[in-house]
Amino acid sequence: MSINKKIIFVLIAVLLISVIYYYNFMDNNQKQQFFDFNINTSQADLEQLEIDSIFKISGGKGEFILDEEARLKQYTRLYFEFDEKNQATYDQLMNNDEKTVVIYPIFTASAYNQPGFYNYYSGQCDDNCLTVPIKLILRAEIGGNGAQILKLLNYKFLSDIDVDKNPDILKKFDKVILLHNEYVTQKEFDAITSHPKVIYLYPNALYAKIEVNYDQKTISLIRGHGYPDKTINNGFDWKYDNTHPYEYDIECDNWNFYDIPNGKMLNCYPDKLIYENSTLLKKLKDF
Repeated sequence: MSINKKIIFVLIAVLLISVIYYYNFMDNNQKQQFFDFNINTSQADLEQLEIDSIFKISGGKGEFILDEEARLKQYTRLYFEFDEKNQATYDQLMNNDEKTVVIYPIFTASAYNQPGFYNYYSGQCDDNCLTVPIKLILRAEIGGNGAQILKLLNYKFLSDIDVDKNPDILKKFDKVILLHNEYVTQKEFDAITSHPKVIYLYPNALYAKIEVNYDQKTISLIRGHGYPDKTINNGFDWKYDNTHPYEYDIECDNWNFYDIPNGKMLNCYPDKLIYENSTLLKKLKDF
Protein backbone atom coordinates (compact mmCIF):
# COMPACT_ATOMS: atom_id res chain seq x y z
CA MET A 1 0.00 0.00 0.00
CA SER A 2 1.41 3.41 -0.96
CA ILE A 3 2.09 6.10 1.64
CA ASN A 4 -0.73 8.28 0.25
CA LYS A 5 -3.23 5.43 0.54
CA LYS A 6 -2.09 4.74 4.10
CA ILE A 7 -2.59 8.40 4.99
CA ILE A 8 -6.08 8.40 3.45
CA PHE A 9 -6.96 5.18 5.29
CA VAL A 10 -5.81 6.63 8.62
CA LEU A 11 -7.75 9.85 8.03
CA ILE A 12 -10.93 7.92 7.23
CA ALA A 13 -10.49 5.79 10.36
CA VAL A 14 -9.97 8.87 12.53
CA LEU A 15 -13.03 10.52 10.97
CA LEU A 16 -15.21 7.47 11.66
CA ILE A 17 -14.02 7.27 15.26
CA SER A 18 -14.71 10.99 15.71
CA VAL A 19 -18.24 10.66 14.30
CA ILE A 20 -19.01 7.66 16.55
CA TYR A 21 -17.63 9.49 19.58
CA TYR A 22 -19.66 12.61 18.75
CA TYR A 23 -22.96 10.76 18.47
CA ASN A 24 -22.29 8.77 21.64
CA PHE A 25 -21.45 12.02 23.42
CA MET A 26 -24.61 13.70 22.15
CA ASP A 27 -26.74 10.70 23.05
CA ASN A 28 -25.38 10.61 26.61
CA ASN A 29 -25.94 14.33 27.05
CA GLN A 30 -29.48 14.15 25.71
CA LYS A 31 -30.53 11.38 28.09
CA GLN A 32 -33.19 12.52 30.51
CA GLN A 33 -31.86 13.45 33.93
CA PHE A 34 -34.30 12.25 36.58
CA PHE A 35 -34.97 13.60 40.05
CA ASP A 36 -33.79 11.43 42.91
CA PHE A 37 -34.54 11.63 46.60
CA ASN A 38 -32.41 9.64 49.00
CA ILE A 39 -33.90 7.86 51.97
CA ASN A 40 -30.96 7.58 54.33
CA THR A 41 -31.86 5.58 57.42
CA SER A 42 -28.31 4.56 58.35
CA GLN A 43 -28.30 6.81 61.42
CA ALA A 44 -32.00 6.56 62.20
CA ASP A 45 -33.20 4.63 65.23
CA LEU A 46 -35.90 2.50 63.60
CA GLU A 47 -38.21 -0.17 64.86
CA GLN A 48 -40.02 -2.64 62.63
CA LEU A 49 -43.78 -2.25 62.84
CA GLU A 50 -46.43 -4.93 62.74
CA ILE A 51 -48.55 -3.38 60.01
CA ASP A 52 -50.54 -5.32 57.44
CA SER A 53 -48.57 -4.69 54.26
CA ILE A 54 -46.88 -6.28 51.26
CA PHE A 55 -43.70 -4.43 52.38
CA LYS A 56 -41.62 -4.37 55.52
CA ILE A 57 -42.38 -1.16 57.39
CA SER A 58 -40.36 0.64 60.03
CA GLY A 59 -40.96 3.78 62.05
CA GLY A 60 -38.57 6.08 63.85
CA LYS A 61 -38.49 5.55 67.59
CA GLY A 62 -40.14 8.57 69.16
CA GLU A 63 -41.54 9.77 65.80
CA PHE A 64 -45.16 9.16 66.65
CA ILE A 65 -48.25 10.76 68.12
CA LEU A 66 -49.99 8.70 70.78
CA ASP A 67 -53.69 8.22 70.13
CA GLU A 68 -54.74 7.69 73.75
CA GLU A 69 -58.33 6.77 72.91
CA ALA A 70 -57.31 4.02 70.50
CA ARG A 71 -54.08 3.30 72.42
CA LEU A 72 -52.16 3.39 69.17
CA LYS A 73 -48.95 5.06 68.06
CA GLN A 74 -49.55 7.12 64.93
CA TYR A 75 -46.11 7.33 63.32
CA THR A 76 -45.35 10.61 61.60
CA ARG A 77 -43.19 8.93 58.97
CA LEU A 78 -42.88 5.36 57.75
CA TYR A 79 -40.00 3.66 55.95
CA PHE A 80 -40.47 0.85 53.45
CA GLU A 81 -38.36 -1.99 52.12
CA PHE A 82 -38.96 -5.19 50.22
CA ASP A 83 -40.07 -8.32 52.04
CA GLU A 84 -38.36 -11.36 50.50
CA LYS A 85 -41.41 -13.56 50.84
CA ASN A 86 -43.35 -11.25 48.49
CA GLN A 87 -40.81 -11.21 45.66
CA ALA A 88 -43.26 -12.82 43.21
CA THR A 89 -45.70 -9.97 43.87
CA TYR A 90 -43.00 -7.34 43.32
CA ASP A 91 -42.08 -8.96 40.00
CA GLN A 92 -45.63 -8.27 38.81
CA LEU A 93 -45.65 -4.70 40.11
CA MET A 94 -42.18 -3.58 39.01
CA ASN A 95 -42.26 -0.72 36.51
CA ASN A 96 -40.28 -1.28 33.32
CA ASP A 97 -41.84 1.48 31.23
CA GLU A 98 -39.35 4.26 30.52
CA LYS A 99 -42.21 6.43 29.26
CA THR A 100 -43.84 6.67 32.70
CA VAL A 101 -42.82 9.35 35.20
CA VAL A 102 -43.89 10.49 38.67
CA ILE A 103 -43.83 14.17 39.68
CA TYR A 104 -42.33 14.63 43.14
CA PRO A 105 -44.19 17.44 45.01
CA ILE A 106 -41.26 19.44 46.34
CA PHE A 107 -43.35 22.66 46.35
CA THR A 108 -45.99 21.03 48.55
CA ALA A 109 -43.31 19.66 50.87
CA SER A 110 -42.01 23.21 51.25
CA ALA A 111 -45.48 24.64 51.93
CA TYR A 112 -45.98 22.22 54.83
CA ASN A 113 -42.75 23.25 56.58
CA GLN A 114 -43.08 25.39 59.69
CA PRO A 115 -43.35 28.29 59.99
CA GLY A 116 -45.22 28.31 56.71
CA PHE A 117 -48.53 28.26 54.92
CA TYR A 118 -50.37 26.25 57.56
CA ASN A 119 -49.35 28.60 60.34
CA TYR A 120 -50.99 31.36 58.29
CA TYR A 121 -54.15 29.30 57.73
CA SER A 122 -54.47 28.67 61.47
CA GLY A 123 -54.02 32.37 62.29
CA GLN A 124 -50.65 31.91 63.99
CA CYS A 125 -48.84 34.38 61.72
CA ASP A 126 -49.49 36.97 59.01
CA ASP A 127 -48.94 36.65 55.27
CA ASN A 128 -45.17 36.72 55.76
CA CYS A 129 -45.61 32.99 56.34
CA LEU A 130 -46.86 32.62 52.76
CA THR A 131 -43.31 32.84 51.42
CA VAL A 132 -41.19 29.86 52.44
CA PRO A 133 -37.83 28.35 51.44
CA ILE A 134 -37.81 25.43 49.02
CA LYS A 135 -36.80 22.34 50.99
CA LEU A 136 -36.57 18.73 49.91
CA ILE A 137 -38.20 16.91 52.81
CA LEU A 138 -39.92 13.55 52.51
CA ARG A 139 -43.11 14.38 54.38
CA ALA A 140 -46.18 12.24 54.94
CA GLU A 141 -48.33 15.15 53.75
CA ILE A 142 -46.97 15.00 50.20
CA GLY A 143 -47.77 11.35 49.67
CA GLY A 144 -44.48 10.26 51.19
CA ASN A 145 -45.58 6.64 51.46
CA GLY A 146 -46.46 6.56 47.79
CA ALA A 147 -43.20 8.23 46.79
CA GLN A 148 -41.10 5.65 48.65
CA ILE A 149 -43.05 2.69 47.32
CA LEU A 150 -43.00 3.86 43.70
CA LYS A 151 -39.26 4.44 43.98
CA LEU A 152 -38.82 0.87 45.25
CA LEU A 153 -40.83 -0.33 42.25
CA ASN A 154 -38.46 1.35 39.78
CA TYR A 155 -40.56 4.37 38.83
CA LYS A 156 -38.61 7.41 37.63
CA PHE A 157 -39.24 10.87 39.05
CA LEU A 158 -39.21 14.48 37.98
CA SER A 159 -39.72 17.28 40.49
CA ASP A 160 -42.09 20.25 40.40
CA ILE A 161 -39.03 22.36 39.62
CA ASP A 162 -38.17 20.27 36.55
CA VAL A 163 -41.68 20.75 35.16
CA ASP A 164 -41.93 24.44 36.04
CA LYS A 165 -38.62 25.25 34.35
CA ASN A 166 -39.33 23.09 31.31
CA PRO A 167 -43.06 22.35 30.91
CA ASP A 168 -42.47 20.57 27.59
CA ILE A 169 -40.56 17.86 29.44
CA LEU A 170 -43.82 16.01 30.09
CA LYS A 171 -44.29 15.53 26.35
CA LYS A 172 -41.49 12.96 26.49
CA PHE A 173 -43.65 10.65 28.59
CA ASP A 174 -46.75 8.64 27.76
CA LYS A 175 -47.99 8.49 31.36
CA VAL A 176 -47.61 10.98 34.21
CA ILE A 177 -48.37 10.09 37.84
CA LEU A 178 -49.08 12.74 40.45
CA LEU A 179 -48.70 12.33 44.19
CA HIS A 180 -50.13 14.96 46.55
CA ASN A 181 -49.02 17.84 44.30
CA GLU A 182 -51.25 20.36 46.04
CA TYR A 183 -49.19 23.50 45.32
CA VAL A 184 -48.04 24.14 41.75
CA THR A 185 -47.20 27.05 39.46
CA GLN A 186 -49.34 28.13 36.52
CA LYS A 187 -46.82 26.66 34.07
CA GLU A 188 -46.82 23.33 35.87
CA PHE A 189 -50.63 23.31 36.06
CA ASP A 190 -50.89 23.95 32.31
CA ALA A 191 -48.33 21.25 31.48
CA ILE A 192 -50.11 18.64 33.61
CA THR A 193 -53.68 19.41 32.58
CA SER A 194 -52.75 19.46 28.89
CA HIS A 195 -51.04 16.05 29.04
CA PRO A 196 -53.30 13.31 27.63
CA LYS A 197 -52.65 10.64 30.29
CA VAL A 198 -52.28 11.70 33.91
CA ILE A 199 -52.97 9.47 36.92
CA TYR A 200 -54.08 11.64 39.85
CA LEU A 201 -53.14 9.20 42.59
CA TYR A 202 -53.96 11.55 45.47
CA PRO A 203 -56.99 13.85 45.81
CA ASN A 204 -56.33 17.58 46.37
CA ALA A 205 -53.76 17.82 43.57
CA LEU A 206 -53.43 21.13 41.67
CA TYR A 207 -55.26 22.97 44.44
CA ALA A 208 -53.35 26.21 44.99
CA LYS A 209 -51.28 28.50 42.77
CA ILE A 210 -47.79 29.48 43.84
CA GLU A 211 -44.93 31.38 42.26
CA VAL A 212 -41.24 30.57 42.57
CA ASN A 213 -38.29 32.87 43.13
CA TYR A 214 -35.34 30.78 42.02
CA ASP A 215 -32.83 33.45 43.05
CA GLN A 216 -34.14 33.44 46.61
CA LYS A 217 -35.06 29.72 46.46
CA THR A 218 -38.54 30.38 47.81
CA ILE A 219 -42.16 29.78 46.90
CA SER A 220 -45.07 32.12 47.63
CA LEU A 221 -48.80 31.44 47.70
CA ILE A 222 -50.62 33.47 45.05
CA ARG A 223 -54.16 32.14 45.02
CA GLY A 224 -56.21 29.32 46.53
CA HIS A 225 -56.79 27.57 49.84
CA GLY A 226 -58.84 30.56 51.03
CA TYR A 227 -56.31 33.17 49.89
CA PRO A 228 -56.44 36.07 49.17
CA ASP A 229 -60.19 35.69 49.72
CA LYS A 230 -61.74 33.05 51.95
CA THR A 231 -64.26 32.18 49.24
CA ILE A 232 -61.48 30.96 46.90
CA ASN A 233 -60.90 27.24 47.18
CA ASN A 234 -59.08 26.02 44.09
CA GLY A 235 -56.54 28.60 43.00
CA PHE A 236 -56.98 27.70 39.33
CA ASP A 237 -60.79 27.40 39.44
CA TRP A 238 -60.19 23.88 38.15
CA LYS A 239 -63.46 22.07 37.52
CA TYR A 240 -61.95 18.62 38.17
CA ASP A 241 -60.65 19.42 41.66
CA ASN A 242 -61.57 16.37 43.78
CA THR A 243 -60.51 17.60 47.22
CA HIS A 244 -63.98 17.36 48.74
CA PRO A 245 -64.86 14.79 49.92
CA TYR A 246 -62.15 12.42 48.67
CA GLU A 247 -59.11 13.89 50.47
CA TYR A 248 -60.60 12.90 53.81
CA ASP A 249 -61.42 9.30 52.93
CA ILE A 250 -58.27 7.63 54.25
CA GLU A 251 -59.78 4.17 54.68
CA CYS A 252 -60.45 3.73 50.94
CA ASP A 253 -62.98 0.96 51.54
CA ASN A 254 -64.67 1.67 48.20
CA TRP A 255 -61.67 2.89 46.25
CA ASN A 256 -61.90 3.30 42.54
CA PHE A 257 -60.34 5.21 39.67
CA TYR A 258 -62.71 7.32 37.60
CA ASP A 259 -62.16 9.07 34.28
CA ILE A 260 -61.63 12.74 33.56
CA PRO A 261 -60.73 14.13 30.11
CA ASN A 262 -56.95 13.86 30.57
CA GLY A 263 -56.65 10.78 32.74
CA LYS A 264 -57.89 9.06 35.87
CA MET A 265 -58.47 10.13 39.46
CA LEU A 266 -58.57 8.05 42.63
CA ASN A 267 -61.59 8.63 44.86
CA CYS A 268 -59.79 8.38 48.22
CA TYR A 269 -56.50 9.28 49.94
CA PRO A 270 -54.33 6.17 49.46
CA ASP A 271 -51.49 6.60 51.96
CA LYS A 272 -52.50 3.33 53.68
CA LEU A 273 -53.99 1.62 50.66
CA ILE A 274 -50.79 1.92 48.67
CA TYR A 275 -48.81 -0.32 51.02
CA GLU A 276 -51.68 -2.69 51.83
CA ASN A 277 -53.12 -3.43 48.42
CA SER A 278 -51.15 -4.79 45.48
CA THR A 279 -54.21 -4.41 43.23
CA LEU A 280 -53.89 -0.62 43.36
CA LEU A 281 -50.24 -0.80 42.35
CA LYS A 282 -51.02 -3.26 39.55
CA LYS A 283 -53.70 -0.95 38.15
CA LEU A 284 -51.29 1.96 38.35
CA LYS A 285 -48.76 0.00 36.32
CA ASP A 286 -51.27 -1.25 33.74
CA PHE A 287 -53.10 2.00 32.98
